[in-house]
Amino acid sequence: MAFDPQREDYQRLGLRFARSLSHKDAAQATREFTTFGRRFAQDRDSLPQSDSDRAFHLVVLASKRIDYELPFVDEQRARQIIEDGHRILDEAISLDPYCYDAIRMKSAATNPSFDAFLTFLNERSDEVRDHCEEQRKAIPADEPSERAHLMADIAMRPYLRWVATQAEEALICGRNREALRLAYKALELDPSDMADVRFTAALAYAKLEDESGLQELIALRKMAKRARPSDDAWTLLALMALAFKRHDMEGAGAYLDAILESYPHAAEALIRQNELPEGVFARLAVAPYSEDEIILALSEATVLLQEGIDLQGRGVLSTWLMQEAARKRPQAMLSVLAQQANESQSGR
Repeated sequence: MAFDPQREDYQRLGLRFARSLSHKDAAQATREFTTFGRRFAQDRDSLPQSDSDRAFHLVVLASKRIDYELPFVDEQRARQIIEDGHRILDEAISLDPYCYDAIRMKSAATNPSFDAFLTFLNERSDEVRDHCEEQRKAIPADEPSERAHLMADIAMRPYLRWVATQAEEALICGRNREALRLAYKALELDPSDMADVRFTAALAYAKLEDESGLQELIALRKMAKRARPSDDAWTLLALMALAFKRHDMEGAGAYLDAILESYPHAAEALIRQNELPEGVFARLAVAPYSEDEIILALSEATVLLQEGIDLQGRGVLSTWLMQEAARKRPQAMLSVLAQQANESQSGR
């Protein structure tokens, strides 16, 4: 359900193109709409679009570079990507001063600390909400219902992303109750949870050692339309952390087994515990139960894993998780050791 910037770009222009055909008869409109996909991919400038559409497309380009390329390049290439990303975001804001996705993304890079970024988000949250609601209310009353529904949904998405980012930053800053308040605010706005804020809420409940609250969240999600089962890595890691904190090692081991069952390629990720940078557009759109998803969940669960530093300089839960994953999947441990040896040799 995560926000996919490229898909949203397609939806925005698709809606505008469909509206441009409204005055034509049905047969002609159908014929012309069949060309939309090709023109979007090959001749985007030929399609009707506003400055806000062009600005959002620049946000998509910046997101592709910063969120999906930057984590996997060397230092020299990284500097170039960051410079390009900032330049693209500045251009988006110059086209549309109300492009709040670009404003938020640029602020994430320029604020000196997580606390400063959270303060910025909190100070401008009402402004973003008011603008998005104005866009939603401006939808013509005679718009076909299905199209109007999608237009209203898209109009509110920048605010949903804003609130979801507030919740994530509150969690990072240790403001767990604030993270929960913001997560439930986003869930109230969008019960389908396209922003995946339930994952942030699960980690916040674990930080607060509130298992009843986490179970209530799980029950709430079961009632949602098209709900995903609560066997995602965030929820299982939160439940595992709670069991670990109360010294229920059998229960913690059972949740680890559930992670290994839900994520066939999880063992190496659990042993290595590499971190991915936080997505600046939104939580990265990755395939459910993929290796990318478990790595992303582990990155966000660092707030749990790094509690109580042990003699090795790792969090107590982090060390236990690495050791247990290695014990349960010894072949994965051998694979990680071989990878580390190769990386060490190539780094000489």
